[in-house]
Amino acid sequence: MLVLIVTAATLIMLTIVVHAVGTTVWLEYLKRHPISSGAKLGSGSSFLILISTALLLVGLHLIEIGLWAITYLIVTPGEFASFEEAAYFSAVTYTTLGYGDITLNSAWRLLSGLEAINGILLVGWTTAFLFGVLQRLWGIHADSPE
Repeated sequence: MLVLIVTAATLIMLTIVVHAVGTTVWLEYLKRHPISSGAKLGSGSSFLILISTALLLVGLHLIEIGLWAITYLIVTPGEFASFEEAAYFSAVTYTTLGYGDITLNSAWRLLSGLEAINGILLVGWTTAFLFGVLQRLWGIHADSPE
């Protein structure tokens, strides 16, 4: 049980660091972009900012899901036939879909529940971040005369 808790705590900290670094670097980029100065942005610029922000955030989640999948392969040898299967299980767990078509053995079952908690936290962070960018873009467009 102690190994499971340490494993989960390590992964949760690692995925939080990945998300923090990714969103902080992107935020620093956006601060240097006209979005922060209130300069008028064409709808094309706003669109590109939103799309690139969303893609970056999805990319961060894919990295985090991958980290969980690699961990599953390491700590539960023989449980998954391939990385693809471990990644599928991780994605379903991280997003809290929980199909149940693949499950962990009883010794490591709690790990998947902790991944779901981690996923909920990071998906919420992503939602807040994306909304913040969107709100800033709305503010710029609302303040600029047509």
